[in-house]
Amino acid sequence: MNEVFLFGEDSAHEQVVGSILRCLANKLQVQIQLKVRSATGGHGRVFSALSSFVRDIGDAPVSLPCLVVVAIDANCLGFNQRKQQIDEHCQKLSRRSLPVAHAIPDPHVERWLLVDSAAFKAVLGVGCDAPDQKCQRGRYKRLLREAIQKAGINPSLGGIEYAADIVAEMDFTHVPHTDESLAKFIASVTQQFREWQGRGEP
Repeated sequence: MNEVFLFGEDSAHEQVVGSILRCLANKLQVQIQLKVRSATGGHGRVFSALSSFVRDIGDAPVSLPCLVVVAIDANCLGFNQRKQQIDEHCQKLSRRSLPVAHAIPDPHVERWLLVDSAAFKAVLGVGCDAPDQKCQRGRYKRLLREAIQKAGINPSLGGIEYAADIVAEMDFTHVPHTDESLAKFIASVTQQFREWQGRGEP
């Protein structure tokens, strides 16, 4: 069993990124055990939890996960600068040969649920338009909620409660063409899972 640690900003990252990890694992027939190490408090809490994890493992001969996934929205900072921040907090992990996958929705994770209209329609009965990429606080939460309301549903959690179902219907060969940040995450995780396949790990 391949243990995966997920550090995310909030429940939306836990639901969306966690669902993508499980779907890719199922598609590539690898077994993962997903453990959420952070899912509240925003990006500050992610970096705090990540720093604590790096400090705790140090150079000691402790049991390590097979993969660390860090999920933080790009926001107005942009993908590359956010990735640089994550890498600065993960420098010591490379010494332990512990791979890190970057889940950096650009600009926000709710956009990832709106880039595959067919998947959205399969779950909610109506399609959706892939939104543009503007850094506006709350914009994609609102667009996700409005897209679901067009299906005659008033989402109690803003729509994130449908994340697992939407992700399960996604065409992972198509969605990378609609969102570069999602494409990078899928490619990174796929490469890691295939390495496990190559070693014949379950």
